[in-house]
Amino acid sequence: MQAGNVTTSSRRRGGLRGGRAGRPPGVPLGRELQVAELLRHIKHRRIPGTVWLTADVHDTSAQHHPLSRAALKDFAPFREFVTGPLHAGGFPAVKLDGTFGPEQPFAKAPATANVPPGQDSQFFGEVAEDAGGGEPTVRLHHEKGAVLFTKVLRPGRVGQ
Repeated sequence: MQAGNVTTSSRRRGGLRGGRAGRPPGVPLGRELQVAELLRHIKHRRIPGTVWLTADVHDTSAQHHPLSRAALKDFAPFREFVTGPLHAGGFPAVKLDGTFGPEQPFAKAPATANVPPGQDSQFFGEVAEDAGGGEPTVRLHHEKGAVLFTKVLRPGRVGQ
């Protein structure tokens, strides 16, 4: 589940992945409760530099979740990369919820819903570590292989 995603199907059923329905960000609701619990655990166990890799969202994007933008403050900042799935309909990007404070330096999605494979609506990602075992690099790609976004991560650094 993408940490800041509001899905149109969830809006129709009554909320942000299980409960927000147009309310302002703040106290986690629905599935956000599980995400908040996990984020609190990561913070209180002092696990630095977590990165979330999320698939099956039908577009591609990169998010940073800093405390300065978040309504909920009991977590350590983290990065999130979203892409995929391959060979499925592409959908427009949706509004991100502010509970975990996402800022989105990159997003690419079709303008219309259910764009079929083969019409430039497919994306994939990779994480590669340099030969010296140091800094992993995240790349988000277009289906034909072109790199759309790159982020070099620093292991162990909180908030990246």
